[in-house]
Amino acid sequence: MNPMPLVLGIETSCDETGVGLVRDGTLLGDALASSMDEHARFGGVVPDIAARAHLHALPPMVRTALDRAGVGFGDITAVAATAGPGLATAVQIGLAAGKAYALALGVPFYGVHHLAGHAAVDALEHGPLPQRCVALIVSGGHTSLLLLGDLARDPIIHLGDTVDDAAGEAFDKVARILGLPYPGGPAIDRIAREGDPTAITFPRPMTGPHDPPYGFSFSGLKTAVARWVERHPGPVPVADVAASFQEAVADTLSRKAIAACRTHHTETLLMVGGVAANSRVRALTAQRCTATGITLRVPRPGLCTDNGAMIAAVGDLLVRADTPPSPLTLGIDPSAVLHGAMIPS
Repeated sequence: MNPMPLVLGIETSCDETGVGLVRDGTLLGDALASSMDEHARFGGVVPDIAARAHLHALPPMVRTALDRAGVGFGDITAVAATAGPGLATAVQIGLAAGKAYALALGVPFYGVHHLAGHAAVDALEHGPLPQRCVALIVSGGHTSLLLLGDLARDPIIHLGDTVDDAAGEAFDKVARILGLPYPGGPAIDRIAREGDPTAITFPRPMTGPHDPPYGFSFSGLKTAVARWVERHPGPVPVADVAASFQEAVADTLSRKAIAACRTHHTETLLMVGGVAANSRVRALTAQRCTATGITLRVPRPGLCTDNGAMIAAVGDLLVRADTPPSPLTLGIDPSAVLHGAMIPS
C-alpha cells in the first residue's frame, strides 16, 4: 500500500467539469468536459445550463480520471472540491459531489478556493513553489496580484485586484465588438497574429502616477476599443484592433507584475489563469522577466484554464500540511475573497 495520500479534486466553478488525482505533488490522471459549445450562442455562460452539464459530466469524468491514473475508488484518501468563488448553481454541483464521495469513501473533505487552485497547479509541472513569490492570477472573472508564502499554511496577501472588468471578461467583450466568436480570448489571440500591435494606441488602464500601482481596470479599455470601432470609417481592420487591444492588456499586466516583484523583493513571478494561456501575454511577460532577472513560472496552457488537477493540487498541499478538513456542512461561497487555500466554514 502506498503511504502517500491520493487526493481526488473536483472543479465546477464555471463551464468546465474538471477532475484530477494528485499524489505527493504529482498529477496521476485527470479528465475535463466543457459545456462551452452550449453557451456560445448566448455569448456567455448560462448558469443553469452549466449546472446541468456538470451533473451529467461529473460521474464519467471521475471514472475517466481514475482509469487514466490506474487507481480505484479505494485508493483515494482525501477529496477536495471548489467551494467558491464561481457561479452558484455550478459550484453547488461539484461541492455536493465532493462531499458525497468523501462521505461514501470515509475520507476527509476539503472545500477549497478556486483561485488557490490556479496558484497551486504550477507545482504539478515545475515542482514546489518558492517560499515566497508574487502571483498574477488573470482569468475571465479575476485579475489579481498576490503575495504568496506557503499556500497551505500562510495567509494570502492581496497587492491589487481589478475594480471592474477582469482581463478575460474584456477579451470576451472586445471579441463581441469585433464580431469574433465566444470565448473571446482564443479568438483574439488567433487573429491578432495577423495584425499590427502598434497600429492603434489604446490606453494602458490604471498606469498613471496617481493610480494604485497594482490595481487593474479593463472596462475603460474595452470602451476605448468600442469607441474606436464606432468612429472608424469603412471596414474595421479586425486583426489590427485585436492585436493592439491584446498588446495593451499584455503591457499593463506584465508592467504591474514586474513592479510588484521588484517592490516586494521576490525573484519569482507566478502567472496563472485562463488569460495566462494568451501567447502575447506569456511572451511579453517572459521577455520583461528575463530583462529584470525574475524567474517566470507559467503552467502549460491546458493547466491555465479551469481544471480538476488544480483543485487536487491544493488538496494535496493541505493534506500533507496536516490541515484539519472542512465539515461536511460547508456551504458554497460564490463570491469568496481569496485569503487562504480553504473556504472557511
